[in-house]
Amino acid sequence: MDIFLISDNQVSQSKEIPDAVPVKGFLWIDATHEEVGADPEAWRNAIALATGVQIYDPHMTDTLNPNHPSYFDSTQDYGMVVFRKLMLNGNGNLRTTENGVPIAVDKIAAPPAAAADSEAGKRRIPAALSKLATQPVTFLIMDHALVTVHERASRTIDAARARLLDLCNKTEKTPHSTRPPTSPEDLLLRLINAMVDQYLDLRQPLTTQLDRWQRALLDPRRPFKDWMALLDARIELRKLENLCEEQHDAMQELRDYFVDIDDGVEISRAKDLLLVRINDVMEHITRVLNHARRLESSIESAVQIHFSAVAHRTNEIMRTLTVITALFMPLTLITGIFGMNFEVMPLLKNAFGFWLTMGSMALIIVVMLVFFQRRRYLESQALDRR
Repeated sequence: MDIFLISDNQVSQSKEIPDAVPVKGFLWIDATHEEVGADPEAWRNAIALATGVQIYDPHMTDTLNPNHPSYFDSTQDYGMVVFRKLMLNGNGNLRTTENGVPIAVDKIAAPPAAAADSEAGKRRIPAALSKLATQPVTFLIMDHALVTVHERASRTIDAARARLLDLCNKTEKTPHSTRPPTSPEDLLLRLINAMVDQYLDLRQPLTTQLDRWQRALLDPRRPFKDWMALLDARIELRKLENLCEEQHDAMQELRDYFVDIDDGVEISRAKDLLLVRINDVMEHITRVLNHARRLESSIESAVQIHFSAVAHRTNEIMRTLTVITALFMPLTLITGIFGMNFEVMPLLKNAFGFWLTMGSMALIIVVMLVFFQRRRYLESQALDRR
């Protein structure tokens, strides 16, 4: 558990929860689910002692629920936000240094097992789609404190903690130094904005992978067979869409909460900046939501075009087979007539009968080909494209 006292341009860190509400500034109390789950009652009492706010039992249950969706709730003393963030590599394992600073790892990289399996010609679900795993981060917003509860590995929380530690170690203020948060609400929106940016980073790899899949669907040389992977990708996109809708609803309720707690007489500049920042977060979530919907629509369109192309190719094959059948039907009739067991038949004992029959059959084929050509039954695909 980490505790930061943030006031003006000063940041101090402590491992022990203070036993009184700070007079100046505010507290950021950061804990993990393991720390809270070890003794929830003792943790809640410590939070009440430091902030003067008692957390309700239903909210304690929601805080420890790893499957809780994104949502917002409020009481007279505090507001509660549950925000589902993107997990690194689809799991909770994040390598860090001894100081707790995360090591840069590609969050959408495929696991080693998938990379090792390089079976030729097999199309797999893109790593960016197969690893859309999330985990909840709980924020408790109070007058003089922000309490966060999350899984043990959280790159966003670790990065924010590292920046605050850097401010603690700096003795002199530089012109371009990072300004510390001015309020619990400001810190909350900074953390949520960083979490939403992880979803924005997914747009490029998702688009690239799905563009490759669309080309594979329309490739006539290699028939597409990995339909289960395509279905899984569509399911993951639908999950992303539902996730963004929940996040957007939670942020909308949080914005209404910020507006409702205002006295209605004067909107301060700090309050105005908070509303601007939360509107920016909501706009980012909307961009991710719209992108997920466009990708899902692109997959459906590519599948429809694929089946249309397959149907067109089948029609071309059937037209060719029909023409061949139509050419051989009169020839089959002629050979059937001359194959009848009659003793007296025209041309049967004629020396030139065979050649006359073959010539008439060839003439029939030529006449039918000319007829089909004029009826545009034999136009090539090149002519169709023109």
